[in-house]
Formats: sequence, structure tokens, C-alpha cells
Amino acid sequence: MSNVMGPPREPSETGRVGRGGAAERASFRACTEKSDVELATTLTMGSLFDGIGGFPLGAARYGIQTIWASEIEAFPMEVTRRRFPSMAHMGDITKLNGKLLFPVDIICGGSPCQDLSVAGARAGLSGARSGLFMEQIRIIKEMRTAERERGRTGTDIRPRYMAWENVPGAFSSGAPKGEDFRIVLEEILRIHCGGGSVPRPFPYTWHDAGEIRVGGSFSLAWRCLDAQYWGVAQRRRRIYLIADFAGDTAPKILFGLLNAPKKTNQRQKKEELTLR
Repeated sequence: MSNVMGPPREPSETGRVGRGGAAERASFRACTEKSDVELATTLTMGSLFDGIGGFPLGAARYGIQTIWASEIEAFPMEVTRRRFPSMAHMGDITKLNGKLLFPVDIICGGSPCQDLSVAGARAGLSGARSGLFMEQIRIIKEMRTAERERGRTGTDIRPRYMAWENVPGAFSSGAPKGEDFRIVLEEILRIHCGGGSVPRPFPYTWHDAGEIRVGGSFSLAWRCLDAQYWGVAQRRRRIYLIADFAGDTAPKILFGLLNAPKKTNQRQKKEELTLR
């Protein structure tokens, strides 16, 4: 069979950034306590493990601009060059220096899932692919260190937010069972406070939803969502995690902004940790 599709067409302006607008920005503003003007002028993002730009597309629908992305595969990069022509491509994540990257408010990334997936060999975070999650942590630490060296403090240190996506297999990967997800939580917490630790949920497994708070200075929330309830014609469960390194907005974003029971029809037990 010959390929009759021809060359890809140039997308329209709407096609470049997706749909959405005032309603989405209003919802996000309510959770982050930012005005439409602040959203338009201050919220920016860097996308790691960018692929075909799923995170930048979702961000654009909420008025967030993706400034740069890291990806190594040629075809996905061609897609995002067409869809997000102003987005800079920074290349291999292992070669990036966070101190030299343009500062952004949000760092997102769905680190490779193959070693965490129940369909794989389950090498976990020690695997060559899923272990790249630690590069995401390194870059965020380097960026925030550079901001402090520039004299920024508190909520002005960028990135303030982190978004992470991965397969539910992360909940059970590692030895003992579930250790890899505990490491994920702990490494993110340690961006905020270097000596922090996260206990395992012994003797139970990780819940599909949960949150961690450190006073009012740090919050983290995760939630497992199924794509079949979000307009996709297949069951596709994924963990979504938000971290706020300077406040308590992560649960508000993940459970408030996305709290649509009529749409998702998902009942989830929620795990809560308050660290002091």
C-alpha cells in the first residue's frame, strides 16, 4: 500500500495551540490565585521528554506559554516545530545544564515509562530509561539554585511548579513493592527541603490519589486519571502529579480544577501526608 497522505499541512493558528480560552484560564486562576493579566504575562513552562507536545498543548489551553522543550526524536520534534513554532528545542536532557536554561514557572515531563510499566521487565528507576526521571529532578534543582544566586527568594524562585506524568505501574515498581513511587515523592520533596523523607504506605499499596503538605511552604498531589473519561476512545490510566515548591496550591489544582465527577465517574481513595 502506498502512502497517499502527502506532506503534512501547515496548521492554522488554532491548530497550533489548541482550543480553550477564558473558561480554562478562569478555572486555573481560581486555583493559583493569579489574574488573567498575570497568567498572560508570568506563567511560562519548559517541557522535558516533550514528545509531540502533549503538555504544551494542554498548557496553551490555559494560557500558559511553553518557552522551550527537550526531545531527541526527530519526528516528534517536527510536529512541535509546526504546532509551536516559537518554542525553542534544547536537545538531549542528559546534556542540559539547568543553570543555563531560560527560567520558567513550570517544568513538566512524562519521563520514560518502560521500566516502570507492568508490561516491561520492571527494572524500575534503576533502569536506563525510567531512571531519566532523576535528570528531571537535577534540572529543577539546578534552575532553582541559579535563581537563588540571582537574588530571588520565596515564591519568586523559578520553577515554582513541577508536573509529572507516568504509568500506574509506578505504584508497584521497585523492591519492596512500591518503593519507586516513594522515591519519586521523596526526590520531589527534597527539591524543597533537602533532608525530607517520605514513608512507605506499609502494609498497604499506594492509593490512586494523594497529597503531601509541608506547612504552607510546599505541597504535592497525585491522581490517577483514565483517558476514557476525557474524550479518548480507550481505557488509558496515567498518574498525574503536581508539586508547588512555595505554597499549598498543588491539591487545589489537581483536585479542584480537575474535580469533575460527572465527567470522570471515578471514585478514588486519597492518601494524605503532613510533614513537619
